[in-house]
Parts: sequence; C-alpha cells; structure tokens
Amino acid sequence: MELRHHALEALCLADPERKARQTLHMYAQQDFSIDPAAELAPAPGATLPGHPERPELRVHTEMARRSPATPHGRAVLIHAIAHIEYNAINLALDAIWRFPGMPEAFYRDWLQVAAEEAKHFNLLRAHLRDQGHDYGDFPAHQGQWTMCEKTQDDIVARMALVPRTMEARGLDATPLIQAKLRQVGTPDALAAVEILDVILREEVGHVAIGNHWYRWLCARDGLEPEAHFIELMRRYEAPRLRPPFNTQARRAAGFSENELRWLEQS
Repeated sequence: MELRHHALEALCLADPERKARQTLHMYAQQDFSIDPAAELAPAPGATLPGHPERPELRVHTEMARRSPATPHGRAVLIHAIAHIEYNAINLALDAIWRFPGMPEAFYRDWLQVAAEEAKHFNLLRAHLRDQGHDYGDFPAHQGQWTMCEKTQDDIVARMALVPRTMEARGLDATPLIQAKLRQVGTPDALAAVEILDVILREEVGHVAIGNHWYRWLCARDGLEPEAHFIELMRRYEAPRLRPPFNTQARRAAGFSENELRWLEQS
C-alpha cells in the first residue's frame, strides 16, 4: 500500500473506532511504499476530517467546565482529553497526505505519531466506558482543527503552530490535571492519572518530532527559527501561550533555552 493515500483514506473515516484501528494497522504493517511526489485530493464529497455524528461540536467559549471532584465532572474532563487525542490522530494523518515533497522520514514520523494518538484515544475511551460513558456523550470543540485549516497551505506554519504550539500546550496542562485527579484520589481518578502518564511521555516525543521538522524546514528555506516562529504566531493569530510552563518536558521536546525564556516573558 502507499502510505500517503491510505492516510488520507483514514482521515476521511467518520467512525472513531475504525479510524483508530486503521491507523494502528498502518503502523503495524510497516510494508508500505511512500510516494512523496504524489499530488493527492480527497474523494468528491469527502469530509475532512471525517467525524461521527456525536459529539456535538461547539466553539470553545460555549464549553462548560466541570470540577473533577465529581464522577460526572471527571467524565467530562476525560471526554475532553479523548476528543483532543481523536483530533490529534486527524492532525497527524493530515500532515502525511497533505504535504508532498518531504523526506520519507517525515511521513514515517507522523505515522508513528498518528498511531500513538490512536492508542491514547483508545485508552481514554476504554476508561470512559468503564465509568458508564462513551466518546460522544458530551459536547466538544474543534480548536485544534481550526489551526490545521489555517495552515493547510504552509507546511512551515503547520509544524510551528500545531505540534510546537497547540500540542505543546498539553505538556503544560497535563501535570496540572494529574495533580487535581490525585487530590480526588478515587480509583477512577488514579487510573486516569496513569493513562495521562503514558500520554505525557509520548507527547514529549510528538512535540520533539514537530520541533525537528520545523527546524529542518527553516534550514531548508533560509529562515531563522525563533524569529520566524514569533512572526507565524502573529500572522496566524495563534492562541497566546500562558504559564505555568512544563519547562522540563519542553526542554526534553527540543525547545531551546531562548525559546523557554521568551515564553516566560511574553
């Protein structure tokens, strides 16, 4: 099979279980060909990305916050994270099919990311089901995919503003969420902490992949990475990054000391 073509097919799938299963299958096969020169397009009538009828999608300002102190609040929280991971599958698959002309390692890296995001989604969905809920039971928002659409014609901006910005925010947020869940201390809350440990560890690698390819592209195009990142944040109206920052995880993911200082001062 040709990887980029199959990534586009998986991206268009509306059923979350099928999307996750096909993504994991692609990664497990490892016998695909890669055609970096292929110019691909979705089939007529296809929706990018494919989404199930549920959850109901709302703008982020309409999303209610729930305290993890209650079982319902924890279910809403885990559902929100599951939706982030579902979107992350889509973001990685989109990077594979959308951008031609990259080294084969680029496509293999993003397939690994897509597969690990599918694993994360499955872990969170199984946890929701253990608590009597399922993915789709609560509303969700599409903030991540909005930035994906904004950067669809600019691979440098995509690498800068999706993995290095949107996904890197998860490195900052996850320890704070874990601390709240540990404080609750119930078996389901502590089980969620363990799942988030897996996600945080692997998300460091995903952000590192984004950092690597962002800097590779800047070197190719003669751009100064740190100054260009600030310009891209302004041009694409990326969300302002607010502290506290997980500097240890960001450092492990490849952010420079200059970048970490800029974050603290911005």
